[in-house]
Amino acid sequence: MSSNAPASDILSGAISNTLETINATKCVHLQKENFKKLASYLEKTASILQQLTKLNFNDSAALKTAINALTKHVSEAKTLAFECTTRNKIYLLLNSKTIVTTLEKNTKDLGGALTLLAPLFSFNGVGQEIIKLSNIMTDSKYRTRPVEDEIKEKIQLGIRERNADRSFTNNLLVLIADAIGISTEQSVLRTEYEEFKNEMENMEMTADVAESLQIEQIVGLLGKADILATVKERENKYFSKRNSLGRQPLEALQSFYCPITGDVMEDPVETPSGHSFERGAIEKWLAEENSLCPVTKTPLKTSALRTNKTLRQSIEEWRDRNTMIVIGSMKSRILSNEDEEVIICLGKLQDLLLERDLHQEWVMMEDYLPVLVSLLSTKNFQIRSRVLVILRILATNHDDRKERIAKTDDAIKLIVCSLARKIEESKLALQLLTELSDNDLARNMIGDSQGSILLLVTISGGDDLQAANDAKRLLDNLSFLNQNIVQMAKANYFGPLLHLLASGSESVQRLMVETLSELEMTDHGKLMVCENGTVELLVTMLSHDDIDMRKAAILALEKLSGVPQNGLKIIKQNATEILLGILFRESLSIPSLVEKIVATVMNLALSLTSQDADHPEILFLETEEEVYKLFSLISLHGPNVQQYVLRTFLAVCQSSSGLNIRKILRKICSVQVLVQLCEHENQTVRSNSVKLFCILTKDGDDEAFMEHVGPKCVDTLLKIINASDNTEEGVAAMEIISNLPRNPKMTQWILEAGALGVIISILSDHFHKPGIIIESASGALCRFTISSDQELQKKVAETGIITVLVNMLDSGTASTKKYIAVSLRQFSESSNGLSRPVERKLNLFACCIGSPDTGCAVHTGICTTESSFCLLEANAIKPLVKVLDEPDFGACEASLDALLTLVNGEQLLKGSKVLEGGGAIAKMVKLLSSPSVRLQEKTLVALERIFRSPEYKQKYKASAQMPLVEITQRGSSGMKSVAAKILAHLNVLHEQSSFF
Repeated sequence: MSSNAPASDILSGAISNTLETINATKCVHLQKENFKKLASYLEKTASILQQLTKLNFNDSAALKTAINALTKHVSEAKTLAFECTTRNKIYLLLNSKTIVTTLEKNTKDLGGALTLLAPLFSFNGVGQEIIKLSNIMTDSKYRTRPVEDEIKEKIQLGIRERNADRSFTNNLLVLIADAIGISTEQSVLRTEYEEFKNEMENMEMTADVAESLQIEQIVGLLGKADILATVKERENKYFSKRNSLGRQPLEALQSFYCPITGDVMEDPVETPSGHSFERGAIEKWLAEENSLCPVTKTPLKTSALRTNKTLRQSIEEWRDRNTMIVIGSMKSRILSNEDEEVIICLGKLQDLLLERDLHQEWVMMEDYLPVLVSLLSTKNFQIRSRVLVILRILATNHDDRKERIAKTDDAIKLIVCSLARKIEESKLALQLLTELSDNDLARNMIGDSQGSILLLVTISGGDDLQAANDAKRLLDNLSFLNQNIVQMAKANYFGPLLHLLASGSESVQRLMVETLSELEMTDHGKLMVCENGTVELLVTMLSHDDIDMRKAAILALEKLSGVPQNGLKIIKQNATEILLGILFRESLSIPSLVEKIVATVMNLALSLTSQDADHPEILFLETEEEVYKLFSLISLHGPNVQQYVLRTFLAVCQSSSGLNIRKILRKICSVQVLVQLCEHENQTVRSNSVKLFCILTKDGDDEAFMEHVGPKCVDTLLKIINASDNTEEGVAAMEIISNLPRNPKMTQWILEAGALGVIISILSDHFHKPGIIIESASGALCRFTISSDQELQKKVAETGIITVLVNMLDSGTASTKKYIAVSLRQFSESSNGLSRPVERKLNLFACCIGSPDTGCAVHTGICTTESSFCLLEANAIKPLVKVLDEPDFGACEASLDALLTLVNGEQLLKGSKVLEGGGAIAKMVKLLSSPSVRLQEKTLVALERIFRSPEYKQKYKASAQMPLVEITQRGSSGMKSVAAKILAHLNVLHEQSSFF
């Protein structure tokens, strides 16, 4: 702007120019951090200029000079920013150091120009801020990125060493692409390179000779990268060259051999005399204190050695020529049927592939893939293994090759087959598949290959740690497809499914939940699914707004809740209340789910009865309303729902809260429904009804049963006992008979229905019946042997069952023995009153001959098994005494009770003698040390009476003393008193002892 222009216009132009420059810096693609730093200085400069507009300087010459100087340097910065935006990115990368130097100079110039403005603000503190900013800008430093320096060093190395290696130039170009932020796709790289080449050709016209040579070398070096060419272009170039060669490899020229090693040289170096040696060999020669050239014998120093670039290039061309011929001719040998020949050729091919990336490309151009893949079906393990290694070398870091391998006929199928072979081959196949899985097409084909996922899951759980990790990585790669995730889950590999269940979109979550509900899982699999938060997720989904999500969650919970550990977890998440809420509120809107919900609730109830359910704090069906509503479903739905509800209550009634649930069920008239269901045509429903009915009878609530159980029901129960194929159902029916109210009316119904005959028949045939049936029948018999109804006792005894019962004491379950002992006790309680007095006939010889009618040793009168139910006549003493050794306290106590009927009242002395004769007293002394308090108490009371007799207290004093002393020390107050009395009988304590 003209110096004659007003200062305000100059200032306005300067502000506009600065803002434009700031915007220009934001468009720079490279050197972003450096230009961001420059922009921050320019923003502060613009702020200072804005403050100047508020001051009145008229047309001060000093102001104009300062602003014009500042504008000049801001314009230079803008020019640099535009250049860094529009010039070729590769050019800018290679000139990063020049750009940084220019930035530093420009920033320093801007800082200097700012100092001219400082005096204009001398009246306030702004001037000091300008000086501070100026100093910062003057000292400001900009830096190139490490990758830019690395790239330039590699370019210099490539030019210096004339490095034409394909991998070197390819890697260099990829490094450049990453540094300038462009794709490494062939078309993008080629476009960028062509722009760089054109720009450099234009620069050569204005550059000096040295600079022009450098530009040409850089362009030439990067141009050697074959990733700039299309596949077709590279193939044409390769076949053009290969077809111009002969069929036989050429021998190496004499000049290619190192005079020291005798081998063809890799890195030839030349001596001043013109002889070439392998670098390593000549350096070793000289390091071993040889100061003369091995050939000319003239003095030689390491510093005099120079790389023989021409010779090295000739050797490389010779090698490439021969390698092309070898690769082209070896395919036919690999196709031979000679295994040894094939193995040797594959070994050579593998070495060539590892030697240079270029050789891999030649092998691909020679269409080796079909040949190699076909060898995977051979029976030779070594051949298959070598092929797997070669394919992995070809696939590594080459997405297009991965796809070509996958597309080769049966390639994926044959590789997957190798997974199932011995571990060495399996690991090679696994590594190859993992490499291939980085390609989308190959990944799809691996997942679709029959058995692949199952094999991978199996390997992932194997002992070989490397193979297991590789298998898991491959499974993770395959988990991008939902169908693969489903296959994994079917093979008990749930990680990907559970990951999507927790973090996927809503539709994906629903799909995963539906998959869970449809899978056929083992119990172990169900446990695995519920290990890490799955239960919480599913329970949360029960309250989802989407009805389909809720349905899916219910179905999944039904599946998983079949394992008790899972059921307990689900209950703890308050799922029962939510499920019942859905059931009672929404069953009409989703009738198809009623059965599923009830089945789930049943599973949860069953989990409460498992061994792991030792958690009294777990609540289930807490209110009477819940119990009523759930039970009422029996009357509203078909057999499936009915059996689920019945099994639910069967489980809950046997849980820690069972007593309360049983009370509620009897209160809501469930017995009436169960009585009806005992006649249900569906055996499963009927069986579960009978079992629940049985459980409800065990608490002795007579009123509920007298109201609803009549002769018809008893007949039905007996039919079930006689005809049911289900043993548990028959046992439950028998237990109902046993538990029903023991009043005359009910007993009469039971007798009229023929129950006694059925029971006697079962017990009489006990050798041919299941133990559980015998147990229930012996329990049911107890109701017919009560001593308060001697007429009924006689009816039972007349069947001859007492003898059968005594014989059964030698076998059967502990419960069976307990019930038999109870019946024998009840019979024995009537024996004293039924014993017939002895009638003595007077005759002349009465004083000399005793009466033939000898009285019972206990009851004094005439006793028989059928008439007075005498235990002695039934030979029951020793069998009962034997039961005292039972580890089951119930059986032991019942047997003791039966035996003690012999020492009641006035029978003490006679009964004691009988007990002693049967070995009962010695067993009773042992019972003083029983863990059962009830047994101890009953034994103490009995022995206190028996030991009043001098005969027995003298005999058992030694064996009874210590157990009795221990009871006086550790027993309850009542037991201590009785034990002390016995010790007094035994003369161990005085009768005035404080223990009484």
